[in-house]
Amino acid sequence: MESPVQAPPEEGTAASSVEETPVPEDAFAEDAFAEDDEFLDDDDFFDDEGLIEEFGETPEVLVRDPLAPFNRAMFSLNDALLIWLVKPVATGYRTVTPTVMRRGVANFFDNLKTPVRLVSSLLQGKLKGAGSEVSRFVINTTVGVLGFGDPATHWFHLSPSDEDLGQVLGAWGVGNGMYVVWPLLGPSTLRDSASIPGYFYLNPVGYIKPTKLSLGISAYEKLNEASFSIDDYIALKASALDPYTFIRDLYIQSRNKMVEE
Repeated sequence: MESPVQAPPEEGTAASSVEETPVPEDAFAEDAFAEDDEFLDDDDFFDDEGLIEEFGETPEVLVRDPLAPFNRAMFSLNDALLIWLVKPVATGYRTVTPTVMRRGVANFFDNLKTPVRLVSSLLQGKLKGAGSEVSRFVINTTVGVLGFGDPATHWFHLSPSDEDLGQVLGAWGVGNGMYVVWPLLGPSTLRDSASIPGYFYLNPVGYIKPTKLSLGISAYEKLNEASFSIDDYIALKASALDPYTFIRDLYIQSRNKMVEE
């Protein structure tokens, strides 16, 4: 989320002086955006439509990436942590912990995040999704024993709305902005990064004291999540010629689809 199409050559260059002459893909530098400061000075920095108008028919250009050197460094850091630290621990945890228990833990944390999805649904005017979230929380907290079970899905066919504050901003017309990879947090965009404080505000885990306990619980949640997904990440990375651009584009495509829905 493999080789993106980069910015067209500036006016006055030899390439721009030849009209209607196709430019081969390999003529573009891989990280051309990293040195292009015009994106940082763009008055309409969040405008995705402006990006399309500027580059014309270039569907491969999914997001601005002026911070490519920094992002690649953070991607390498996160990847090293996943492979050398998270994978061994998650594999050991998966070995000694039955799937039903790990699934119950995932359900528990998913139930705790109901406020995030509920508020996000309301802010987008998705009243049906908001009502579903309220019903799911009541059913799973009671019948599902504090959320470890998910009878709302299996018995009442109430699926989670899968909404977040980043999608709210997207629904309000805010574009992705530039792509950014945060240490530990992973891939994001300027728009999604702006929603992170709201996520922590609505997530009940953030209110647990002391802070070290809250961070420990969050770390355990991520470990439990990794026990399900780490193998998929490794397979995904192995299938890509350039894992960084592949995961970047995959992330952007996924987020765009979620906003459209």
